[in-house]
Amino acid sequence: MKLVAIGRLKSGPERELFDRYAARIRPVLTVTEIAPSKGSVMEQKRKDAAGLLGACPENAFVIALDEGGKTFSSLQFAATFARWQETGRPVHFLIGGAEGLDGSVIQRADAVIALGAMTWPHMLVRVMIAEQVFRAQAINSNHPYHKDSRPD
Repeated sequence: MKLVAIGRLKSGPERELFDRYAARIRPVLTVTEIAPSKGSVMEQKRKDAAGLLGACPENAFVIALDEGGKTFSSLQFAATFARWQETGRPVHFLIGGAEGLDGSVIQRADAVIALGAMTWPHMLVRVMIAEQVFRAQAINSNHPYHKDSRPD
């Protein structure tokens, strides 16, 4: 399983939190970082897309993180994530740069998801996806990490 992202996650609290969740995920969640592109917005998006897609093998199950994607509850994500893993294809999460994803990434993606309607800093998105993958695995294995109780 791989997370492919534009930009480098520097040391600090975001890195520590990402590492904490990533260490709990099986199979291991590896990270490929792509240097941000320069140029006009369209050039950046096109170049970033080439880097993101180039880091994915042809048989990858590609999940693009985009504000226009489908949103899930944690339970829905866990069920969907299990189906993605059952494909037997390597799961790759793609996080674009500051300008977002090029249409070619959205077109190639097998799934497009959003982490809600709000815009999140790209470095926090890494933490959030790692935590949700860990949570999905906990839910799917009946581990008590996820608390599914809400007040009435």
